[in-house]
Amino acid sequence: MTVDSVSIKNFRNITDLSFSAHDGVNVIYGENAQGKTNILESIWLFTGCKSFRGAKDAEFIKFGEEFAKIQLDFKDKTREKTSEIIFSEKKKTVKQNGVELRSTTELIGTFYAVIFSPIHLSLIKDGPSARRKFLDTALCEIKPGYAENLANYKRALIQRNALLKDLHMSSQLYDLLDSWDDQLARYSAVVINERLKYLEMLSEYSKKIYSGISDNKECFSVEYSRNEADKSISVRDLYLKELELLKEVRKEDIINKTTSVGPHRDDILININGVSARSFASQGQQRSCALALKLGESEIIEKVTGEVPVALLDDVMSELDEKRQDYILNHINDRQVFLTCCDPSQVLRLCGGKSFLIKGGELK
Repeated sequence: MTVDSVSIKNFRNITDLSFSAHDGVNVIYGENAQGKTNILESIWLFTGCKSFRGAKDAEFIKFGEEFAKIQLDFKDKTREKTSEIIFSEKKKTVKQNGVELRSTTELIGTFYAVIFSPIHLSLIKDGPSARRKFLDTALCEIKPGYAENLANYKRALIQRNALLKDLHMSSQLYDLLDSWDDQLARYSAVVINERLKYLEMLSEYSKKIYSGISDNKECFSVEYSRNEADKSISVRDLYLKELELLKEVRKEDIINKTTSVGPHRDDILININGVSARSFASQGQQRSCALALKLGESEIIEKVTGEVPVALLDDVMSELDEKRQDYILNHINDRQVFLTCCDPSQVLRLCGGKSFLIKGGELK
């Protein structure tokens, strides 16, 4: 997967910008608030996913303008493609090779990319919910069936929690707990099984990537927080374990009126040299961990789809020493990269590729 050119008009602070990309590393540098992240965001939107900044469509249109337009010329293994998205106050128009699509979701699977931005440091710094979201989002992108099962699990969880809150109203409601426990255990088993298989791949790839980033001086590991986190365990055995666990905590759940066990409470354990990255790693190490996870995600997409995703790395160089920066600039050579940075001296260490200075939403 390679981006040939990018065209942007009236998008955030960018009035009119276009450039041809290098098939290796593309560095976009400049001071803060000049439009670096806006370029990466515009490219990311062609994956069919929502903005990684949580923005609404109306926020993409430059102040005082009536519309915003972004266009991406790219190629996959089989053909060249052109996609464009036009945002206006009343509607959003999406086209691929001149054919209008119903929505941006129809772009999913046509252009692959992974994004790293400072918000992804939450994978390391924040609580378990951020890591569960990362895992579930990654799985939903490559396994549509996982999204459906996860939704079923969440609905069953809501129903069980509602039942726990209403049990005091009638003793007859207790009979329904067995039914909801069974449903919850069945959906849990599939969720956990898919998470385990994904983490097995992610662990292999991200460990190798982190080793390169740290110049082989640190050992990175990622694993599921479950005692039964054994990749060889069957879905049937996971179901029986979950059912047994729900029965064990039933009294506690009735008292607290909430479900205390299940995939919604699980976590991913991320360690450096055997100790928690969240508790003991430096800022640079934590950033390296998050980057290794995102690039590991990219490797999995390639394995599953056969397409090499474009890597979009926003403000990735901050808090990294020169050796780690050199790895990012010159040793991610198996895919196209777009990265942003503020320090122009970092660009001087780029051995190949292209660099672009941006100022006031314009490339210089």
